[in-house]
Amino acid sequence: MTTSFPDGFTWGTATAAHQVEGNTTNNDWWDWEHRPDTVCAEPAGDACDQYHRYEADIALLAALGFDNYRFSLEWSRIEPEEGHISVAALDHYRRVCAACLAHGVTPVVTYHHFTTPRWAAAAGGWGDPAIVDRFARYCEVATEHLGDLIGRACTINEPNIVAFMGFVMGLFPPGATDLAQFEVAAEHFSLAHTRAVEAIRNVEPSLPCGITMAMADYQADPPDDPAAVRNRDDALRLMEDRFLERLEGDDFVGVQTYSRHRFGPDGMLGAEPGVEEVPHMGYEFWPEALEATIRHAAATTGLPVLVTENGLCTDDDARRVEYVRRALEGVLRCCDDGIEVRGYTYWSLLDNFEWAFGYAPRFGIVEVDRSTQRRTVKPSGEWLGRVAQANALVD
Repeated sequence: MTTSFPDGFTWGTATAAHQVEGNTTNNDWWDWEHRPDTVCAEPAGDACDQYHRYEADIALLAALGFDNYRFSLEWSRIEPEEGHISVAALDHYRRVCAACLAHGVTPVVTYHHFTTPRWAAAAGGWGDPAIVDRFARYCEVATEHLGDLIGRACTINEPNIVAFMGFVMGLFPPGATDLAQFEVAAEHFSLAHTRAVEAIRNVEPSLPCGITMAMADYQADPPDDPAAVRNRDDALRLMEDRFLERLEGDDFVGVQTYSRHRFGPDGMLGAEPGVEEVPHMGYEFWPEALEATIRHAAATTGLPVLVTENGLCTDDDARRVEYVRRALEGVLRCCDDGIEVRGYTYWSLLDNFEWAFGYAPRFGIVEVDRSTQRRTVKPSGEWLGRVAQANALVD
């Protein structure tokens, strides 16, 4: 296996508006995390104050060696009430895109990363068919203002997770626990993605568009047990394939992977004895999952693959390097087999607000002192930057 990645392979790191900007008070997550009966460990608050510190953060990631930055627009800033468009908010994101370009960094823009404006949530959110038109209209308006500066467009971040956590598990807003509501929301997400791609291309026909999917390595244990295989396949269809099979005409599929899911004859299994568990998150340390999900995404969609998220939550930075190295070895095996993998994006640039878990999980390659907002690059960030600059695995 070669240690060099293909020519033109891109290297990025990522954040999301609610997790880093601070005080995104007008979306459903801010409301959710401040409810008296919340499942959230703590509210986002000032987060990493990236709304004001974006230029320094972009300069930092550029200096490390990354060539693109995936960040999200906060819909509730751009459209604080239905039909009211904030040009000031759009101008802010135009300055973020311009700062990226000034530092030689391609802006990779996600239009929806988990958060929905309060007014849209109050009107039924992703359970309401009207959300499809609302989202497409917002994407069109944002692209009209920003599209000439955007390098790649990601419509929706992990629609399968938003739908499942919000409508089955009750851990994301709106906090429902109804599989029928999940089916409705999942359909609306798929329709909204298709309409969003149309809206973006109507404004910027040459702008590459795709969706980002939460994916895991779904395994049957034992692998030849018919009941275990059936349970695995049913879960895979529910959570991934129903979305992936509808991505006709996209320019890429974004793969976002952290671990595997194991299924036995009686249902989902926990961590395998002897396999390390990731702190706070509860899933297995299984970097080989990335290779499996790239192969599945490519085979199911026929599209080029971008790794738009992959990383490790840990306070042991050496484990982060080990995880990413093994994951990248899997990417190289995919490339060697002729699968078109166009880039790798590490999650996350910063230690940030990890949704219901709060600030305890640390995925960042840059540490953030939340009392001072001081940034400190971790050794893993320096190492991954060297990998990016070399376009090859390095010691």
